[in-house]
Amino acid sequence: MKLAIIRQKYNPFGGAERFVERALNALNRPDLDITVLARAWPPQAGGANYRRQLLNPFYLGSTWRDWGFAHAATAAVAAGGFDLVQSHERIPCCDIYRAGDGLHRVWLKQRRAARRAQGLSAWPSLNIYHRYILAAETALFRSPRLKAVICISRMVRREVLEYFGEHFKTSSHADSPDDCLPVIYNCVDTGFFHPGLKAARQEARRRYAIPPEVPLFLFVGSGFERKGLAAAIRQLPAEAWLLVVGKDKRLPHYRQLAECCGAAGRVCFAGPQQDLRPYYGAADALVFPTIYEPFGNVVLEALACGLPVVTTTACGGAEAIEAGVSGLVVDAFDEAALGQAMFEMTDLSRVAAMGRQAVQAAAAFSGELMAGRMIALYRRLL
Repeated sequence: MKLAIIRQKYNPFGGAERFVERALNALNRPDLDITVLARAWPPQAGGANYRRQLLNPFYLGSTWRDWGFAHAATAAVAAGGFDLVQSHERIPCCDIYRAGDGLHRVWLKQRRAARRAQGLSAWPSLNIYHRYILAAETALFRSPRLKAVICISRMVRREVLEYFGEHFKTSSHADSPDDCLPVIYNCVDTGFFHPGLKAARQEARRRYAIPPEVPLFLFVGSGFERKGLAAAIRQLPAEAWLLVVGKDKRLPHYRQLAECCGAAGRVCFAGPQQDLRPYYGAADALVFPTIYEPFGNVVLEALACGLPVVTTTACGGAEAIEAGVSGLVVDAFDEAALGQAMFEMTDLSRVAAMGRQAVQAAAAFSGELMAGRMIALYRRLL
């Protein structure tokens, strides 16, 4: 089976790229001949069981960048003789689209709602890049070639049905929308992320001068606005610390916010990190108050490391959490509820008990299970 996987570039800090890397390892099978079509992709990412075809047309600006790559990928697919094409980009030349970024129109809607909840003016009119993404998204979901959309959460599946359900109701590729919109969750390597990392708990704490016994929340993610860092800073309990791993071009704004909230000495910015394990090992709980996250690999990684998770109803990864058992889930725009949830997580005896349940919850998201479901989808479509 000749399979093409399209992802524009590899970012070691990006959740979607980490998923592709894990999927390539999980799909290491003799009956699969995989080619990754990318603008930039290191040869070591995802093992050696695939070939790379690099497509790097000249561009200036993000709109030209995405448009140029889409055209180059379409040409490569036409010439490649692939049995199936799976895209992680909004390009209508694919048989399967993995909706790892959710729907752009839903993210924009959530962003406008977040601004209104903060008493800010509605987000200004869309720039040319957002208009391009919305048009590309529409063209993708209405493409006659599209046979299936891998939904990485039930939340994403509901969104696709809401905005593009008519395409799948009339699709000739399946008996029902369920066949066209399978929910295939992300996976986590529980041999790599595990509760044994807590043995080095104090190393990372010493690096950032975090006291050894204080409750420590971990926030992981780049793009702080979408992932809710401001709310986590504003609602940080007085007795707790927050360790932030990730990058954002508005980092000075978040440092200033911590100062305004009287928490500057208790909020540590670690920047982006390729190896998150020492940070999971140092923390007591993950706080991920996103206003829109189709899934969130960090949720599974934290659970596997024995960290209960505080997240929101706008996070697909919340489907991996049993509320009150392995974590807490609050409304994405209810900061008071977030503050209460974070306060409850300062009870370290309760956190330890929830952490044991978190490890069990993560065990259900194995790479073998994910790969089996994807292989079954490929075979059905062929």
